[in-house]
Amino acid sequence: MAYNYEKVNKQLLVPQIEDQLMLYIGQDDIAIGSRLPSEYELAELFGVGRSTVREAVKSLATKGILEVRRGAGTFVKSKELVMDDPLGLSQFEDKYRLAMELFDARILLEPEVAAAACKNATEEEKQQIKALCDETEALYLAGKNHIQKDMEFHACIAKCSRNRVFEVLIPVIYTAVTTFANLTNRKLMKETIDTHREITNAILRGDSMGAKCAMIMHLTYNRQMLMRLQKEEK
Repeated sequence: MAYNYEKVNKQLLVPQIEDQLMLYIGQDDIAIGSRLPSEYELAELFGVGRSTVREAVKSLATKGILEVRRGAGTFVKSKELVMDDPLGLSQFEDKYRLAMELFDARILLEPEVAAAACKNATEEEKQQIKALCDETEALYLAGKNHIQKDMEFHACIAKCSRNRVFEVLIPVIYTAVTTFANLTNRKLMKETIDTHREITNAILRGDSMGAKCAMIMHLTYNRQMLMRLQKEEK
């Protein structure tokens, strides 16, 4: 029996290509106002049909990320991860209060997410977590923007938990990572690298309690720094 794979998978492919486009425009050498490659070139790059690229571009345009100019092409309008903030948390003006409230939510969830990932992640997924840990560390040490990879690291762990509710809450984690990183401004490089590595190593060896404790420590470093910066600002 022959199947039309493009038709069957289109609904799943579009959000995936949206993610790939966000990663593409998130590169340091892609500036706001940059013109994207043609629809055909993007389809070749991502290995999908042009109609899938077209739908992904249209979706990102409605979210204010891209701008389609008839006869001129598609341009980067914003590099903000609006698509990763469906709850509208980024609009809160008091960023320190938002960061602390996000911490309260994360400390309740993410240690358990890491523990669940230890039990449910496949060997291939564990290697993916390790790769993301390595990539985040390399970007951080090179002085480059590591935030996107940091978000992917935490999102991958959440997906490996095999808990669909945790997966739905990934956008909250994205907003938290971005908010924390912007406020702390690379002041926690060593602590972030060390605790990411501890989380990763615990997951690789299937140590649920170790992963849980490492995640608590990772989040606690962020909270302590936020409290210090908030005090200094006052």
